[in-house]
Amino acid sequence: MGKSKDKDIKTNAMRILDRSGVSYRVNTYECEEFIDGIHIAEMLGQACEISFKTLVAKGKSGGYYVFDIPVDKELDLKKAAKSVGEKSVELLHVKDISKVTGYIRGGCTPLGMKKQYPTVIDSSALDHEEIIISGGRLGSQIILAPRDLEKVLGGKFESITL
Repeated sequence: MGKSKDKDIKTNAMRILDRSGVSYRVNTYECEEFIDGIHIAEMLGQACEISFKTLVAKGKSGGYYVFDIPVDKELDLKKAAKSVGEKSVELLHVKDISKVTGYIRGGCTPLGMKKQYPTVIDSSALDHEEIIISGGRLGSQIILAPRDLEKVLGGKFESITL
């Protein structure tokens, strides 16, 4: 079970993990201004290959999809589309992220969005015992096993980066 010393830092994402009985750790940090995930990973001394960012795309069919990839990688839109059975996908504009997910840029996590969208995690996650994802707000991270994230999300692993 995830344990938190400070109850008020619990986010919806953490409560979902608690309910699922998934073991995780929380890391919090000061975040004046979000630049990008690489900046955060470097600031915290974390390896980019275990620090994952959450991207949301809209498919040609109109459906939304979530892709989690290492912060220093780029989403391959062709592979991403194929992984969710779409002809093509297009990343959401920053201004639309909150409307679709309920989260802001820099605090977007695949857990606890307004709706549970189909989620694909880059298969490189399986090379690591733990990965780091956003905790659901700026300055908050969740550290957990990739298979646990997959299980809670009902997601899958595929190679989706360039």
